[in-house]
Amino acid sequence: MYLDSLDKLVSAFRSLPGVGFKTAQRYAYGVLNMSEEDVKTFAQSMVNAKEKIHFCNECGNFSEKEVCDQCLKCSAETICVVGEPKDVVAMEKLKNFNGVFHVLHGCINPLEHKTPNDIRIKELVARVQKHKTKEVIMATNPDVPGDTTAYYIAELLKPFGVKVTRLAQGVSMGTDLEYADEVTLNRAMELRNNL
Repeated sequence: MYLDSLDKLVSAFRSLPGVGFKTAQRYAYGVLNMSEEDVKTFAQSMVNAKEKIHFCNECGNFSEKEVCDQCLKCSAETICVVGEPKDVVAMEKLKNFNGVFHVLHGCINPLEHKTPNDIRIKELVARVQKHKTKEVIMATNPDVPGDTTAYYIAELLKPFGVKVTRLAQGVSMGTDLEYADEVTLNRAMELRNNL
């Protein structure tokens, strides 16, 4: 049985990241089982979010205001740099971080044709200068694009005398060493701490 409307709905859900055909199909059937009022509310919430949410002019994170609350209330003495807005959510779990975030919207990645000019590095340099930032914490993903971006930014910020740090990486808590890969073990050895 082919229903054009159902096929279009499944295709719409499949356009979301990480949603395969089966999941999209479940979502579509879920919508069909909702009341008409609930479907309208669901659709309107998507439209409202798209219309009201944009990027903060300072940090580049999602916001409903020109400048987000984090940028207004926290000191830019310390800036934590992340790749994507979703990374801010993960980093906000840290209770002892009192600085601000800076979202690059990607990392330097020649394979994806992303150069330093394609991400928000110029804006980061401008913030560091404007706020006389003392430390920039690089919290990009621990992969080749993330490391490349972190080292590029560290070199770029050297003339400003700002301290640039990188999140520690290595063996996760509760991991058996026998299951850790060579790269992770090497990183853990390089970044070992005094006891």
